[in-house]
This record gives sequence, C-alpha cells and structure tokens, in this order.
Amino acid sequence: MRQTSEEYQQIILNCREIFKKKTRDYGTSWRIARASSLTDQIFIKANRIRTIQETGQNKVGESIEGEFGAIINYCVMAIIQVRANPEGIPIELGEEMAMDLYDSIVTEAYELMERKNHDYGEAWRDMRVSSLTDMILMKLLRVKQIEDNNGQTLISEGIDANYFDMLNYAVFALIHLND
Repeated sequence: MRQTSEEYQQIILNCREIFKKKTRDYGTSWRIARASSLTDQIFIKANRIRTIQETGQNKVGESIEGEFGAIINYCVMAIIQVRANPEGIPIELGEEMAMDLYDSIVTEAYELMERKNHDYGEAWRDMRVSSLTDMILMKLLRVKQIEDNNGQTLISEGIDANYFDMLNYAVFALIHLND
C-alpha cells in the first residue's frame, strides 16, 4: 500500500501543478460551466482515450497520459461545481481559494482510495488500462443518467461519488502507464 500511496501522490502533484498553471493562465473560467458540461468534457477525454486504445492511432498527438490527467482535473472541477451552490462558492476564485478547494477534493479522493484499496486488495493493479477507461466511461453514463434525473437517485450513489471514482480510476491508469 505504501507504493500505491507514493505513486498516487506523485500523480496528484503533477495534476495539481497543471491545474495551478492553468488557473494562472485562465483564472477560474471553468466555474461558469454547469457540472453537466464538465461531465461531457470528461466524456470527450475518455472517449478519445478509448478510440486511441482501439485503433492504435493518435492523430492529434496529445498523449493518453495527458488525457487521464485532464480527467483527474475535470473531476475535481466537477465536484467543486456539484458542491458549489450549497457552499456559496463565488464564480471567480482567487488562486489560493481554487488551490485550497483542489487540495480538499484530492485529499478526499485519496482517503476514499485508501479505504477501497484496503477492502478490494488493490484489485486495480490486475486490471488493464483499457478496463479502467471503460469503467470511467461507464461511470460517465451513470452520471449523465443521474443528471437527466435532476440529481435524484433511488438507491445509487450520487454524482460526486461517481466523479471521485473516475478520478481514482484515472490515477490508477496513470500509475499503470508509468510502470
């Protein structure tokens, strides 16, 4: 588990640095987007990964690793958006507040990963990256259905739980790709 913790934290540090630099470049313009728009953005990234995995061709040239990193950061943004209204988070966030929110979300994701990793015995290590991609796509379809149901579920986890799972699957995929 120690190795997973260190690998996980390194992936998150890399994604955090990208998030911070993009916040400096663009501010928090993503805050204007509805969570459903961020869901669609994650879908585009995951679908592109799957297409490259299936065809073996990458005509755009952006790496699969970069796309998984983008999924992580878009999941953080989506969780912030889902939680924003009850907490009254302003549209324009200063860099410090944006990074504090980022850190809070990834800490929560890490703690979730630790609990699930304990119970599942690091089963993800025996999964293929293509399966992790499919799991992300499956979670996206679930989120879209929940969004279409105005956020209501009868028995299932909510939207943010699915974003957390996608974030963690993307981290696992990057750990595999870095091995």
